[in-house]
Amino acid sequence: MKRRSILAYAGLSVACAMSSGAALGQAMIVDHGCTDISKVPAQYIEKAKETFKIAYGHTSHGSQIVSGMNALRKSNPDLFGFSRAGGKELSLFDTTPPGDLGNPDRSTWAQRTRDLLAGPGGDRNLIMWSWCGQAGSASEKDIQLYLDLMSGLEKEFPNVKFVYMTGHLDGSGKTGNLHLRIEQIREFCRKNGKILFDFADIESFDPDGKVNFMELGASDSCDYRAEGVTRNWADEWLRKNPGHGIALPDSAAHSRPLNGALKGRAFWWMMARLAGWDGKAPAAKPVSGD
Repeated sequence: MKRRSILAYAGLSVACAMSSGAALGQAMIVDHGCTDISKVPAQYIEKAKETFKIAYGHTSHGSQIVSGMNALRKSNPDLFGFSRAGGKELSLFDTTPPGDLGNPDRSTWAQRTRDLLAGPGGDRNLIMWSWCGQAGSASEKDIQLYLDLMSGLEKEFPNVKFVYMTGHLDGSGKTGNLHLRIEQIREFCRKNGKILFDFADIESFDPDGKVNFMELGASDSCDYRAEGVTRNWADEWLRKNPGHGIALPDSAAHSRPLNGALKGRAFWWMMARLAGWDGKAPAAKPVSGD
């Protein structure tokens, strides 16, 4: 049966802030410019499925990524399949280990990761953890603890890739504590050659990538303020682009389906990069799907 390939759609930012690869000691930053899935060669999606076994610890906000992945899987199950068992699909231990980067506290996640990798989950070679709302209430010391624990796990398990993550937006804008803590994470990852899934940056932009809604007080719901009025960038973009062609999930926790869709696409972009893709669009235009 002929494989259906990656869904294409127009209007996305093409400038993805990623280096040539974390394996070379350079940072890999997955941000709002990494959501045009039509640019990703299908062979690197396939290679990622063959190469990686993932454990992803998260609670409700982190599920937005999986919601977007589910939408892609529904639109193209042969290419974007994932399950716990893996096989011909990507092996993903979803919500395993349990909790998130601040639940039940700011350090238990690290011990749960260690227990997983030293036990029944010892075959996992990529670890992701997300925040819920705790990045916004974190101090500089709290975030440094997170960064130190992640770095320690990387040293302890050198054959495992660890994905750092920023927290979700909370409406506090560019002058808020959340932005300071997110910048702390970004700067650490840039300086130390880490892999960063920039959760906050992805939900700061609509697919056109022209306006930074974080600077307009955007929250995780995609609401923002303009001219004294509360608006929603996800709803607005969909109304302006009725023929967008983006596979949307039915819902995305605390947010809009478009936000989840973009994060799911960014996830697969990241996986393709980790599988060896150089981040450049192929010379030949990918075959479009539904």
